[in-house]
Amino acid sequence: MGGRAAGTGDAALMSAAPARHWAEALARRALERRGWVTLAANARVPGGELDLVMADGDAVVFVEVRQRADAERGGAAESLVPHKRARVRRAAAMWLARHGGHDRPVRFDAVLVDGGRDAPRLRLVRDAF
Repeated sequence: MGGRAAGTGDAALMSAAPARHWAEALARRALERRGWVTLAANARVPGGELDLVMADGDAVVFVEVRQRADAERGGAAESLVPHKRARVRRAAAMWLARHGGHDRPVRFDAVLVDGGRDAPRLRLVRDAF
């Protein structure tokens, strides 16, 4: 990750993912390669959806995936606006209440995906908010 382009083995994964979830599937695969464990993907809770809920060691990590095909409306980082961060925090609290994990460290990371399916660049931002 860290600004790298996606690997060629990711092509099948991206084509199999629903159109609006390809970046999330790519991010999930990249994080799993780092040894992270997926606890939930596209988890719906009252008032929102969590892109990825993962375990990184002892920590429960809520991962927001932001994708922009071009910089016309700003890059992926610019799309992580305050109201979106607040929505993810509320959804995370609901998920923790339902599934447990309050006794573990909690972190909010973001995977920023700039570019389209043909040449995505991923960047992990730990403690993004």
